[in-house]
Amino acid sequence: MNFDPNTMKSLCLLRLSAIGDVCHAVAMVQAIQRRYPELAITWVIGKVEYQLLKHLPGIEFVIFDKSQGFKAYGQLRRTLKGRHFDVLLHMQVALRATIASLMIPAKVRMGFDRARAKEGQWLVTNERVEALATPHVLEGFMGFARKLGVTDLSPRWDMHVPAADEAFAKDLVADGEKVLAICAAASKAERNWLPERYAAVAEHAVANGYRVLLCGGPAQLEKDLAAAIEANCSAKLTNLVGKTSLVQLLAVLKRVSLVIAPDTGPAHMAVTQGTPVIGLYAHSNPGRTGPYLYQGSVVSVYDEAIREQHPGKTIPWGLRAKGSHLMEKISTDTVIAMFDRVTANTDRPV
Repeated sequence: MNFDPNTMKSLCLLRLSAIGDVCHAVAMVQAIQRRYPELAITWVIGKVEYQLLKHLPGIEFVIFDKSQGFKAYGQLRRTLKGRHFDVLLHMQVALRATIASLMIPAKVRMGFDRARAKEGQWLVTNERVEALATPHVLEGFMGFARKLGVTDLSPRWDMHVPAADEAFAKDLVADGEKVLAICAAASKAERNWLPERYAAVAEHAVANGYRVLLCGGPAQLEKDLAAAIEANCSAKLTNLVGKTSLVQLLAVLKRVSLVIAPDTGPAHMAVTQGTPVIGLYAHSNPGRTGPYLYQGSVVSVYDEAIREQHPGKTIPWGLRAKGSHLMEKISTDTVIAMFDRVTANTDRPV
């Protein structure tokens, strides 16, 4: 790269969604901040994701509200009118992000390597990060920091939760209390585990001295799944689904002992707080999208499912398994066994 990153004065980061991915991106951007503490950073981000990250120190946020349709592009252009960035990190492979990038004036426009630069991203960039054979999403993002001369790429997170939200969480989870949080719902119903199996794990946790929280967002799918778990569970559960903001949920996840979740944003939120996660995976490769610090506690049937669908073939790293019943391959006993293993080796004083 002819550009010398040490001369950077301003940087724009384009990553609109989703919750898990912006959590990975935080580790990358904060690695850049440690290397270049005076660098002015602007992040173009989705409306929902902003609600989680809005308290991050040292970052100017510009909201791109996709619900506005084509108006969102005009709004982004007007917001950035007269601005010019030294570097744009184009970190989202989606057509709407590629179009949005055209509204961002920048000298160096950095995107993914050619294999990952889909949806036309390669057409609007003039620099590429290093290609990686089998990266986790977080490692793929860290390639942008590496390209900018950052050498300390160990992921660390300062999510900066306001005191009021920390107090909210402390009222829910007492110091030293053993609490399991079940964040049961993914964005698509087919990626959710069965409610009766969540309920059986919850009963096992309660029998072992844990209080169980059901956590999640306000979507009807999430509320319905939480209600079904409660209906199938003989133990008393605390249902917080739809009752917390994203930052409040983040604060709660920091204080609990353990999280169980499928491939969904709160699993990665918990990782940012150093809270152990048991991830439940069937459709996506947990090596690519699993809870980054807790890959050893993933319960996955992905390999089995993908081999059944593509027998004898070389499987591309990011290929998803398809099917509405794959999560049924994850047995209750397997998840309970992982719960026992993780809790036997976990000592997390709050």
